[in-house]
Amino acid sequence: MYWRLGPEYKRRPRDDNRRAMHSIVSHGIPPGLLAFDHDNPDRAVGWCQLTPRADLDWLDHPRYTEPVDDADVLSLSCFYVHREYRQRGVAAALVKAACEMAERANAPAVEAYPVDTDVPGSTSNVFTGTVAMFAAAGFVVVAARTPSRPIMRLWLT
Repeated sequence: MYWRLGPEYKRRPRDDNRRAMHSIVSHGIPPGLLAFDHDNPDRAVGWCQLTPRADLDWLDHPRYTEPVDDADVLSLSCFYVHREYRQRGVAAALVKAACEMAERANAPAVEAYPVDTDVPGSTSNVFTGTVAMFAAAGFVVVAARTPSRPIMRLWLT
C-alpha cells in the first residue's frame, strides 16, 4: 500500500491496509502477480505490484519518481519474496511475467523504480528491486534524479 498511500500506510492499522488491498483486488484490475512454488503449487512465495502508474499517486514524489513524461506506462513498483525463496530468481521471474502481462494488455512500456546497489550509500531496502535485475530483463534508465534511484523502462511497443 506504500505507493498508493505514501508513509501513511505505516501509521494505519495493518488490518486497514489489508482490507484496502482486498477491496482493490475484488473491485477492479488485479494489482499485481503472485509467484507460486513449483513443487508446492498451493504455496505463494512472491508478489509484485503491476498497475497503471496513474493509480499510484505517491509515485509523483519529485525527489525520486516524478513522471518522466506522459506515457501511459504500467508501474512495476514493489516486490515481496518470502524469505525462504530469496536469491532464487523469484523476483526476476515476476519481472518477466509482469512484462508479458503488460504486453498482452497493450501497454507501451513497463516502468520500475529500483535501487542501484552498486552506488555507495544506497539503501539496502530493495523492495522495489535492483537495477541489475531490471537491466538483465532489458530495462534501460530513463531518468536518474539521484544516482542510486533511477527510473527504468522496458518499451513494449
